[in-house]
Amino acid sequence: MSIIDGKQISADIKKDLALEVAALKNRGIVPCLAVILVGNNPASVSYVTGKRKALAELGIEDRTVLLPESTTEYELLQIIRDLNSDDSVNGILVQLPLPKHIDEDKVIGWIDPAKDVDGFTPINVGNMVIGKECFLPCTPHGIVQILKRTGIETAGKRAVVVGRSNIVGKPISILLSRKEINCTVTMCHTGTKNLEEITRQADILIVASGRPNTVTADMIKEGAVVIDVGVNRIPDATKKSGFRLVGDCDFEGMKDKASYITPVPGGVGPMTITMLMWNTVQAAKRKL
Repeated sequence: MSIIDGKQISADIKKDLALEVAALKNRGIVPCLAVILVGNNPASVSYVTGKRKALAELGIEDRTVLLPESTTEYELLQIIRDLNSDDSVNGILVQLPLPKHIDEDKVIGWIDPAKDVDGFTPINVGNMVIGKECFLPCTPHGIVQILKRTGIETAGKRAVVVGRSNIVGKPISILLSRKEINCTVTMCHTGTKNLEEITRQADILIVASGRPNTVTADMIKEGAVVIDVGVNRIPDATKKSGFRLVGDCDFEGMKDKASYITPVPGGVGPMTITMLMWNTVQAAKRKL
């Protein structure tokens, strides 16, 4: 069994990105990301703080826009319109979820696909599906990088994805089936019957269900590769915060049965922000 160190893989990619940022600056191009946060949802504030820290580390210009909860949909759309037309901004990200009075789909649809570094606009999603060049969604792209950089063989392997969200489940299913990865993919979800029969067939298992212990040790075969995307807070009186983070899999039960497994935290999580930085640098390079 080998525990996959997402932090180290992320750090390796960031080193390369820092060199690319420096090279771009030498040519007069300063990569710039605008992150828009509406309201003060604690989880969203934490995510945006992490993104801003990564921007500072890599020398990417931080154009974060902090807006009150009361911001109207119209006001938000005007801000996006202005950023779309600002040539000094390479990437735009709207932190989700948005307040209930704002239509998320409409807001995402307003972002210029050439600046959609989250890979969420319908045009980028469509290009991903048909295999054209586009910004890949950050968490699925991070999973692909983990598999590649860990040297895990994927061609001809049976991959099972648990979860069908637009953010992880659907896109990672598509990416795994691409010719350069060449897995045979099964997607499972809340409507799947006999889940354990399917997960036991997986050479590579990706779990993004949003629920602790969705997959337990008896549900995987010996030597499976397990990528746990879940981040769940569960009460823990021994922790100062009163909680601890766990994934969607039973890590302790699986770690001696899997050939490779990602921990939570420290597995897929660090890769998500890193791939956002990757996309931002790619957007800036288009100006060369």
